[in-house]
Amino acid sequence: MVKICCLGAGYVGGPTMAVIALKCPDVEVVVVDITAARINAWNSDVLPIYEPGLDDVVKQCRGRNLFFSTDIEKHIAEADIIFVSVNTPTKTRGLGAGKAADLTYWESAARMIADVAKSDKVVVEKSTVPVKTAEAIEKILTHNSKGINFQILSNPEFLAEGTAIKDLFNPDRVLIGGRETPEGQAAVQKLKAVYAQWVPEDKILTTNLWSAELSKLAANAFLAQRISSVNAISALCEATGANVSEVAYAVGTDSRIGPKFLNASVGFGGSCFQKDILNLVYICECNGLPEVANYWKQVIKINDYQKSRFVNRVVASMFNTVSNKKIAVLGFAFKKDTGDTRETPAIDVCKGLLGDKAKISIYDPQVTEDQIQRDLAMNKFDWDHPLHLQPTSPTAVKQVTVTWDAYEATKDAHGICILTEWDEFKNLDYAKIYNGMQKPAFLFDGRNVVDPEKMREIGFIVYSIGKPLDAWLKDMPAVA
Repeated sequence: MVKICCLGAGYVGGPTMAVIALKCPDVEVVVVDITAARINAWNSDVLPIYEPGLDDVVKQCRGRNLFFSTDIEKHIAEADIIFVSVNTPTKTRGLGAGKAADLTYWESAARMIADVAKSDKVVVEKSTVPVKTAEAIEKILTHNSKGINFQILSNPEFLAEGTAIKDLFNPDRVLIGGRETPEGQAAVQKLKAVYAQWVPEDKILTTNLWSAELSKLAANAFLAQRISSVNAISALCEATGANVSEVAYAVGTDSRIGPKFLNASVGFGGSCFQKDILNLVYICECNGLPEVANYWKQVIKINDYQKSRFVNRVVASMFNTVSNKKIAVLGFAFKKDTGDTRETPAIDVCKGLLGDKAKISIYDPQVTEDQIQRDLAMNKFDWDHPLHLQPTSPTAVKQVTVTWDAYEATKDAHGICILTEWDEFKNLDYAKIYNGMQKPAFLFDGRNVVDPEKMREIGFIVYSIGKPLDAWLKDMPAVA
């Protein structure tokens, strides 16, 4: 029986291992983590992450060939294949601060593996890591190996949150990078045999280590670039009276371009895009490629510009002040169908409004008040460290309330900001909401969820990203 151990029970480790256990009944899978609370949650009825379909998969396998444990050393010693999916945050100080990946957790994982291993191991990089990490990990393992043979593979994660289980059941591709030595290739085949139990052979790509590591960063950079491209066009649409939805549709019908990732919005979020691009930028700079670094930097600059442009539009429309005005924020997660708030544009928008002394009332169907308060009190990049190393109980932001109902959030508000495209926001009774608000009532749609014309008929003053501007907004230019 092949034994797999996965270090890190987060958004990557949990779902990936659950699906491997489901699809490979003859493989024993153990997910280990230093955070006891997280492991307890994986063993309970309420899993620590929300992902459609995940509950069913875990409940089918848990206790059969899928286990969650805090006994890290025991399970590493017993495993044949060790997946490492620990945090790789952006460094906040020292060399490469604000760009480079912090490999502290990765390195301690590698040292622990070297310490407790008593037999040959295949070690698989699952976390997103900078190119050449495998080389560093290899050195740590071989210098501490006590005669044990370690093979390093890179098997980057291409999951999209909200559709992770579907993506795992039917991936576009599984990428496995390994050394081009006989031992390296044998390790690649060993991991390939696990995936081949449900993924067609032609979808399992094998490359060298560096190609696999770089492909992940490149894929995320390309996706984020598409979002920034359409967001840049959205600003021009507003200035000229074009409609970004029509432009994006016309562009996307070109089969060479395709329609995906062309929705204009308040900006991209999520744990990977910004982090991976910053990482790519840093690697380019370290390799003496400043022109390439600057090219990718622009993707993040446009994203930051889009968020500040949105905040400026809100403030400028409302007589240039939101001081002491109640603003309802609908949606806090970085996209629909996930409770994940990492790098969500809502954080920057809320902070921008709070900077102008607004009172904010937030409703999101999947995000807890505790999480929202933590996010608004945390410094940039803090979220990417294990929970017990994050700043404890930050002081709650007093001007922020969190409700469990969209109607409650919008009651007596001067304006509404839609910041996540949850399906339920399409079907709210906006006439009822309008009647409960202060007038003039403003609706700022950061995800193009609602039909602006219908909202104007109800009485709202509407700002929709990349759509022709309301006469009201034309008179109130948003100067960034």
